[in-house]
Amino acid sequence: MNEKEVAELRRQLRPDRHAISRIFGCYVNEQKEIISTFQQPMGLLTEEESEQYLALLKKSLSGGLGRNLMDIEFTTRQVAEGEEHALLMKLRESKLEDVDALGAFYDKVIQSVTLEGNYLILIAHNAYDVPFRSKNDERQPDGSEEVFSYLLCSICPVKKSKPGLGYDHDQRTFHMEKGDWLVSAPQLGFLFPAFDERSTNLYNALCYTKNIEDNHEDFVSAVFCAPAPKPAAEQKRTFEAILTDALEDECSMEIVQTVHDQLSGLIEAHKESKIPEPLMITRNTVEEMLETCGVSEERLAKFNIQFDSEFGTDQTVSPKNIIDNRHFEVKTPEVVIKVNPECRDLVQARIIDGVKYILIRAEDSVEVNGVSIQFIEDLVGAAE
Repeated sequence: MNEKEVAELRRQLRPDRHAISRIFGCYVNEQKEIISTFQQPMGLLTEEESEQYLALLKKSLSGGLGRNLMDIEFTTRQVAEGEEHALLMKLRESKLEDVDALGAFYDKVIQSVTLEGNYLILIAHNAYDVPFRSKNDERQPDGSEEVFSYLLCSICPVKKSKPGLGYDHDQRTFHMEKGDWLVSAPQLGFLFPAFDERSTNLYNALCYTKNIEDNHEDFVSAVFCAPAPKPAAEQKRTFEAILTDALEDECSMEIVQTVHDQLSGLIEAHKESKIPEPLMITRNTVEEMLETCGVSEERLAKFNIQFDSEFGTDQTVSPKNIIDNRHFEVKTPEVVIKVNPECRDLVQARIIDGVKYILIRAEDSVEVNGVSIQFIEDLVGAAE
């Protein structure tokens, strides 16, 4: 799926647009025990309640593709005879009305999800009458390509608010109020099936994680019987470790700056192009950058072997997952220097009289603890 397709589905999750007849839920405590299950007709909810439910579901379609939204792919065999895929299809085709299938789904989630405290499994079936779009991407109100029937699930922590003073409108005074159990934004969720090229794709699903450090491997395995993609944060650490280990004594400040600069340029150019498909690169993309920096063939070969070992041969990765194009950081055990990425050329690494230094060219004002300082010429050097 691309960004436009995700955004198109998100726009349908509004009180005046959705076709969700019921919201289904399972409330679970931290001992993995079911406190209650429910099905709530949307037509009986207040407008405020309806908006809250839709907001929780919509959150499972938020964040960056390849970062918060992970593509899950089923094999042909799974689609034909896989237990997990069959269960999802049964839930979809029954519009969640199959009690046994819904119970089996809740059990899979409960056994595979580890969240601190209580949580709510929220799931709904929606049917989106996909409008036809012309070649110039204009919506045609009188045409329809298909009805996209899908499941959307959000798994949300339920936390107790702190006690505090609350206002009593009748008595016009403040009194101590006990904390209430409130549903928080989802930690994970999914869309099934995928909405690829604005059409149903039963071979894919989209899995959401709020925390890019966590790919919820057990949950993905239990619900989809598929390997979970490497978490975005782990991809970044892995890439940094590969550069460090493969390049060894050739891993200079200039090389790291160049790789960061060129990958950031690709990200910015892709953003300006407004291409909806996520930007992906191959190992060759980085290899060419390193080659232009003068990295030796021996180090390049080692980089290629380690990259393929960690990310897979001929696999693509998102550059947003392996660098942070919004930050540039220089770090020692004692000092951390944060630099505007557009000004990273102001920082240099040098050896002076056998001592390693990080040099920062100060072209404008400099503040220390909020105080603007002046540079005083070395009087000893001046006297000599």
